[in-house]
Order: sequence, then C-alpha cells, then structure tokens
Amino acid sequence: MSAAPGNRITGKISGHGLGAVDTVLSVDAVEKAAAGLAASGPSLADLEALAGPDPLLRIDGLVAGYGAMEILHGVDLRLGAGQSLCLIGPNGAGKSTVLHSIYGFTTITTGSITVGGRDVTRLRPNARLKDAGIAYVLQDNSVFPEMTVEENLWLGGYLMTSPAESKRAAEAIFDRYPRLAERRHKRAFVLSGGERRLLEISRALMMQPRVLLVDEPSIGLEPRYIDMVFEILGDLQHREGKTIILVEQNARKGLSFADIGYVLVAGRVALAGKASDLLDNPEVGRLFLGG
Repeated sequence: MSAAPGNRITGKISGHGLGAVDTVLSVDAVEKAAAGLAASGPSLADLEALAGPDPLLRIDGLVAGYGAMEILHGVDLRLGAGQSLCLIGPNGAGKSTVLHSIYGFTTITTGSITVGGRDVTRLRPNARLKDAGIAYVLQDNSVFPEMTVEENLWLGGYLMTSPAESKRAAEAIFDRYPRLAERRHKRAFVLSGGERRLLEISRALMMQPRVLLVDEPSIGLEPRYIDMVFEILGDLQHREGKTIILVEQNARKGLSFADIGYVLVAGRVALAGKASDLLDNPEVGRLFLGG
C-alpha cells in the first residue's frame, strides 16, 4: 500500500488521532501538516495574554535535550498561578522534554526557566522540588510494588528535615484521600491502576508543591479511572491553586481539562491558545483529536 504524503490512508500504519481507520494520518503527514499550523509560532505577547499579567512560570528561549541531542529549539512558555496547561503534538515533538527541562532532567544549553521570579535553570531536581516547589508525576509506573502504600508516601517526603515531618505529611494525604487510607498498610501491588496513579500524585504532593508536572496521567487506565484522575487534578487546581502542566496522549481529554493548550512540533511551539479554542480548531481536530 502506498500513498502520497499528506493524503489520508487506510490500513495498519502508525498514526495519530482517535478516529476511524480511514481518517488516520501517517506520522510523516501529521508532522508536515502540524508544521503548517503556524509559520512562526505564537508571539510572547500571545503567551502572556493567555497567562495573565504576572505568570508564575516563565520559560524563555529554551534550548535543551539529552547529552548532545538537542530536542527543544527555543521554547517560550508562560503560565499563571492556578492555571493548567496541556501540551499536545506529534510523537517526538518534545512534549515530555519540556516537563523534564522544568524539573531538571535535561541538558539546557540556552534559555531560562523561572518560577515565582526565581531563576531555577541551573538548579538540580532536588532543589527544584524543595526550594522552588516543582513536583513531577512520572509517566511510567513509579510505585514500589513491594512497599506499602504508607511507605510509598513517605518516600515523597525524602527531602524533609525529619521522618516525623514526612509522617505528618502522609497523614494529611490520608485525611484527604480515604481511598488510600483504607489501604495504607497494604503492599502497593494490590492497588488498581487508578489507585496507583492516585498514590503517585499523592506522593508528589508530599512536599506541597506549587507547580505539578504530570506526564500522561491517563496512560494504561480504564475510562472510569481516567475520569477519577482528572477529577483529582481538577480539585488540586481549583480548590488548592496548584499550577499544572500535563502531557496527555488523549489530546481531547487533556484539552477538555486544561485552561491553555500548546501544540508542539519538532521542538518548537507551533500554536498556543485557550484549550477550548484549540478543541474547536478544525486543523487541530483533524490532526490530533480524531477528526
């Protein structure tokens, strides 16, 4: 089977979107079409208008990657306190690398990252968590299955001054989430997928972060647990004022949750807008939302 790049094709091929087979685009076609969404990307004025007058998180001209491999090529980002941002785009566009860079997992060669006016560009991940209030919920299953739910939580407080402080923070988590409290002495391998994700999020909350980075919160979960996880994230944003950046494979779900959406293409921000506007954008829908 063959098809010209950019044409709709059918068959078993790697692609993007959640539509029927006859609406799926090849990876190359998606990347080419996505690159055409915006010739030069949004301006800083556009990003600042979305984030408000005093953004909590600022990224300017970020060039970053892993070792000698450059993934991000001048990314700018603005996000206000208590806002949520969903990053979407083709595979390999650099979405998770943005999260990794904010937390300190990448090699940053140019640009800056500031949180609450503090430059964190060169801080190590531990300092970003403890001193700048940035926490990261990893994409991969990071629960320690042979440890109890309570012990997993205590690990989230490893930077606290004493074990007693960590235990007090864990009790506050159990008060908030009775579902975990009921299983506090159970080994984590008995938890459902949704409960494991709740435990991962809760462990990230132990240090009371201001900024929560969440990588693929719905991955591997049944629909009922996906809804539960997004309800938890919504509660953290709207009731506790957490600032949330997420990468989500289900782009429609992620944009439905978030205030703001960015489309990343080839390590650059190609498009930015209110998440609701991106949901209504026909080209975004065709490329990333299944038509």
